[in-house]
Amino acid sequence: MHYPSAWLQGISLGESIACKLRLQIINGTIKPGEVISENRVAADFGTSRSPVREALKTLSNEGLIRLERMGAVVLGLSSKDIEELYDVRFLIESFVQQRLAHGNQEKLIVKCNQIIDKMELAVKYNDVVDFAYQDFSFHEAIVAAAEHKRIFHLWTSIRHIVMTVMLITTEEVFSKGEQKLSSVINKHRTIVKGLESKNADTIQNVVREYFSDSRQTLHTSLPQF
Repeated sequence: MHYPSAWLQGISLGESIACKLRLQIINGTIKPGEVISENRVAADFGTSRSPVREALKTLSNEGLIRLERMGAVVLGLSSKDIEELYDVRFLIESFVQQRLAHGNQEKLIVKCNQIIDKMELAVKYNDVVDFAYQDFSFHEAIVAAAEHKRIFHLWTSIRHIVMTVMLITTEEVFSKGEQKLSSVINKHRTIVKGLESKNADTIQNVVREYFSDSRQTLHTSLPQF
């Protein structure tokens, strides 16, 4: 599995290196305990050590590695880390969706439905990468619509790990066939219906059910450490 080149446009070389290493760490290609050498990564990417240091600092801030004198030790994403990641996502999305129950969300609902249409198109063309990207965009659109700076800052702190996890889990979902993909799309339509209800209790139940099902897919898609 390679990190999608389309997702790397407009970012720095250091960020690009971080994205590619992040995927290799989360999918288990680079395993916990392995040492990442600055010199080796710089040689692999044909660059100086400066952007490599930038990449390693980013991954360290995300808790995926521990920085050492000339490189880093891989910590990986443990089962507990995965649970905590989804706890944070649940707290963010539950909060913002209930916040959105108050007010007119017609523009957001139109945008979400357009994204779901793109997810269906990705299924038609068997495009795992675009499906994952649209799935991520759907959730980010909802978080952004809440217009809560601190919550969005929290979301930003986990967004790259979330994107990477979605890419990996989407491959798993595609391997299970059209029925599973239809189920995923219907779950997103249910979220939209929850927002349309403007009822905080209904929205809370929808979000809880969505994340309960997503956790199961997560644990069958990622290597367990």
